[in-house]
Amino acid sequence: MNQPTKTLRPPVRNATVRKIAADSPARPVFIALAVVAAVGWILVNADGGQLFSQDSLVGIQQRSAALGIVAVGQTLAILAGSLDLSVAYLISLTSLVAAETMAEYGVLAGIGAVLVLSALVGLVNGLVITRLKVHAFIATLGVALIIRGILDDRYDGPAGSVPTSFQRLGYDRIGPIPVSALLWGGIAIAAILLLRRTTLGFRIYAVGGDPEVARLSGVRTDRIIVATHVLCSLCAGAAGLLLAARLGAGAPTVGTDGGYDLESIAAVVLGGTALAGGRGGVAGTVGGVLVLAVLDSVFNQLEVNSFAKDVVRGVVIVAALAVYARGRRSK
Repeated sequence: MNQPTKTLRPPVRNATVRKIAADSPARPVFIALAVVAAVGWILVNADGGQLFSQDSLVGIQQRSAALGIVAVGQTLAILAGSLDLSVAYLISLTSLVAAETMAEYGVLAGIGAVLVLSALVGLVNGLVITRLKVHAFIATLGVALIIRGILDDRYDGPAGSVPTSFQRLGYDRIGPIPVSALLWGGIAIAAILLLRRTTLGFRIYAVGGDPEVARLSGVRTDRIIVATHVLCSLCAGAAGLLLAARLGAGAPTVGTDGGYDLESIAAVVLGGTALAGGRGGVAGTVGGVLVLAVLDSVFNQLEVNSFAKDVVRGVVIVAALAVYARGRRSK
């Protein structure tokens, strides 16, 4: 007689999450980061520059903070077997909403409006994917196009004004560490704890690893996908707030000019998270973001043209994918 399927118990959850975290290939990206930093230091110093001066290190942290925040959210979506291509346009929209609302009603109202809007966009993404059964690539691309239409119709350029007190988020430092980098670090740590210490984190890995097995184990897979998209959009909204603070206003192209959609996916992939879901983690994503940031700093100091930058970055990403794929086949 067949016994009824049982819901997974916390001891299994904790053991599984610890095993996934231990198996997640985060170490290679930090080895790659050390190699990129060493080679970059040699090249920049030979050219008469200083790659790791205090100003340069602060610049790396400030430039990587917004991408890092977006990439944390993208990691959660990808781990669940999904992804989000709407983040770049959402960043632009939230920067404008933040600046306009803060100019009229104050900082807290602006932050609240951005969080509500971001959660709503994430909810729409998740429901289109789960209820309408549209592939995540198409669903989030469609939402991105809707947001782009709103931006094109309503805005011709920068709008709103961010109070000086809030602009400190973009530029102030605590010692040698920018406040924006601390914000990114706090969000990354929160995401790591969520994945390793909570039921939701376990279920994200379970749904990404095998959604059918997760469903038979009692996991409501649709809710998990919706939740990861809401969290991903909230991270994009936080990045929009940060960029609005840095610019002092909202801008309709700040997200797309930064390429935060594809850049965030690239950082996640560099960090060893499988695009199919179920394997990887935020720690690797942090390493992936730093690799891209150090590469950008090296390119800027060597005055490499944008075409060569894209070629080298593409080669690095493809090489990383090849190494990870080979490593998995050998297991």
